[in-house]
Amino acid sequence: MTTDIEQIKKKIIYRSNYRGTKEMDKLLGAFTRKYLNQLNGEDLNQLIKLLEIDDNNLYNFYNGLNTDIQFEDNKINNLFKNFKY
Repeated sequence: MTTDIEQIKKKIIYRSNYRGTKEMDKLLGAFTRKYLNQLNGEDLNQLIKLLEIDDNNLYNFYNGLNTDIQFEDNKINNLFKNFKY
């Protein structure tokens, strides 16, 4: 079980650091490093969903701008929205 969680965490770390835009690589990489080891299984699933969102919508959400998609009101999205980089 713990190896499954460790594999999931490794995938999350990779996906948060290799996005396509340097700004989002840095922002999501720092966010993931700060919170990853504090998250439970449900939180990790929410983080995976967050990482599946395109950089433009994530950037706009983070900066309080209009997005093309609706962001769920959940722990991870709220942590990300309030994250101080």
